[in-house]
Amino acid sequence: MKKFVSAALAAGLALSMFAGMSVHAEDLGDPVTLTVTLTAVSTDTHAQAMMKFKEYVEEASAGNITVDVYTDAQLFNQEEEVTAVAGGDADMTLTSASWLTTGSPWVSMFTAGYLFNSYDHMTQTLNGEIGQKVFQQISDEQGLLPLGAWYLGSREISLSEDKAVTTPEDLNGVNLRMPNTEAWLFLGKALGANPTPVSFSELYLALQTGTVDGQDNPLGTVNNAKFYEVQKSITLTHHLVDSVWPAINTEKWNSLSDAQKQIIIEGVEVGRQYCDETNLGLEEELVSFFEEQGLSIYNADIEAFQSHVLDCYLNDPISDTWDMDMYDQIAALGAQIMGGSAEAETEAVG
Repeated sequence: MKKFVSAALAAGLALSMFAGMSVHAEDLGDPVTLTVTLTAVSTDTHAQAMMKFKEYVEEASAGNITVDVYTDAQLFNQEEEVTAVAGGDADMTLTSASWLTTGSPWVSMFTAGYLFNSYDHMTQTLNGEIGQKVFQQISDEQGLLPLGAWYLGSREISLSEDKAVTTPEDLNGVNLRMPNTEAWLFLGKALGANPTPVSFSELYLALQTGTVDGQDNPLGTVNNAKFYEVQKSITLTHHLVDSVWPAINTEKWNSLSDAQKQIIIEGVEVGRQYCDETNLGLEEELVSFFEEQGLSIYNADIEAFQSHVLDCYLNDPISDTWDMDMYDQIAALGAQIMGGSAEAETEAVG
């Protein structure tokens, strides 16, 4: 939890645009309804975090803002959500960089494996000044505005056979399920696998029937979607410190009063705290749980994976659109965080 506490300080930047404001009923304006579409199953931590968002916003606005949340792809599937929100067919969703690269190719930088080396690195980047710049540019280009980043977990590789994945060579010939976007499929290829597109709602059956050999998701998702029932091994690759971004239709956002915006931003932070704290806690517990379920747990050679994956990105046209100054800023922040952690550990030992 120490990581969560330290990163929460950085997330306060997301509230800075409304610092010092107080909300009064007369400031809220006309009542509004926000329709939220989620592919996530209702038991997923980020879906539950959206319910925390709903509870806070409706209570803080005294009913001025109503939030209707539809989980389990009831309204739109994973491939349709961004288009639906950008087009105004829904008001909000939880998305991520990988689903935003079609409209903003430069965002592929945030889909790259091993861009972030820790939870703190990810959240201080995306919930800080860099994230604000990134999110505003996405809004300008695509018509939906991410409001923050919630920790989904570090993505690991799990297979339907008992096999250690020590280096990328161990994934040669493995049909690894990836979501169906160019960015996701590139990541699967960079990891050394044969990326195979399957929608999340169809993944359990695809694993069960052998349509794919494995998949990559955070441990919490493996648990919530019960993928462990049809898998035999998990290798801890930590290849993507993953996040989901609560995003709202830009026109809808611009139509809100400042008081309504403040409540929504506060609700996003409430959801973030719940999501991040829960997933960090789960990651500490789930390895033992999966071992109890009969799965083998292996540790990858992280340096081998990191070198191979980043080399694939930096030597491919996919990185031609990247803001390399920003890339260097992110790398420098990661080094600073790691240096601070090492210094703290040294002081604790001393």
